Amino acid sequence: MTTIDQEKIDYIVGMLQDIKYGSLVITIHEGHVIQVDSIEKKRFAPKSKPTNTRVLQASK
Repeated sequence: MTTIDQEKIDYIVGMLQDIKYGSLVITIHEGHVIQVDSIEKKRFAPKSKPTNTRVLQASK
């Protein structure tokens, strides 16, 4: 088993603490952490639909 240096551990923990929604991808090569990708999502609440969306047109 390969040990992970403290700098990488601190970075990964910091990223995990900062992200609210999304993912953290840790790339390992030959037992070593070589890359960390963070993808953060921003979700917006849907707008409520009006109850009456019908448009009345005057007859010609």
